[in-house]
Amino acid sequence: MAFLRVHKAGLLTTVQDRGRWGYQARGVPVSGAMDLCAHHLANALVGNDDDAATLEVTLTGPDIEFESLMRFAVTGAEFRLTLDGTEVLNDVAVLADAGAHLTFGGRRRGARAYVAVAGGILVPAILGSRATHVVSRMGGVDGRPLRPGDRLEIGTRLGPPGGLGRDRVASMPLPVDGARVRVLLGPHDDRFDEGTIATLISARYRVSTRSDRMGYRLEGPRLPSGGHEDLISDAMPLGGLQVPPSGQPILLMADHATTGGYPIIATVITADLPMAGQLAPGDWIEFAPCSLEQAGAALQRRALHGA
Repeated sequence: MAFLRVHKAGLLTTVQDRGRWGYQARGVPVSGAMDLCAHHLANALVGNDDDAATLEVTLTGPDIEFESLMRFAVTGAEFRLTLDGTEVLNDVAVLADAGAHLTFGGRRRGARAYVAVAGGILVPAILGSRATHVVSRMGGVDGRPLRPGDRLEIGTRLGPPGGLGRDRVASMPLPVDGARVRVLLGPHDDRFDEGTIATLISARYRVSTRSDRMGYRLEGPRLPSGGHEDLISDAMPLGGLQVPPSGQPILLMADHATTGGYPIIATVITADLPMAGQLAPGDWIEFAPCSLEQAGAALQRRALHGA
């Protein structure tokens, strides 16, 4: 058996995959990687299937030791990365000798990086997924972020030929201090007047420090709903902009609850969710309306890049 050993854990490093699909009707959140494009790219670089589990690194990164010869790749947010003191690149398959240490230094752009190892991370699957949902303590390593001393079992596949400085592939753009993402209005836009919708698509919001994997609390102009804030509990979509009585919208992210009682004024399109997943507290976000046809075309273009 092969193992990774965690020496430093970083701010919030969790095991994630594509998510726990098929159980939302029972109240089980999907979870999974906040930036699925980066997660898929990391797995592709080391020869894993798309559903192999990776490490999601948030804002500050870990120090991990490869206890045997392993191939790995780091994608998503740009950090200064060193392997036994030698700088290595993002979006590259790298061969690490037994005992080598991968260390994350300063963050340059983006909020979340993904570490894939050939063979995948073999924590137990729960409801068909290895994704960590910290609130319910489900999946990953005992349903919690990694901590020093953890050892993670790795599959036996070494992956495709490659090494330091080779196997580069194109990655998705990262936000620089903020991003403009496209939205479809609804499903509850009829509860808001034209002026409120105009405010949404013209204003700039900031991601609050009170944000997490469940949702980004946004700070900016209020979005009044004319006294129609509450509704009978309804399904909550990933990327939905939920408007509570405060009028300060909440962008629902990977760990969001499956139902809620506040209206959704608009929903970030699937193609732009990876960009949203790379936003950090303090970053700005703006919203651009688009049509269903434009959203579908954007998703097709993203699929051509391996998203």
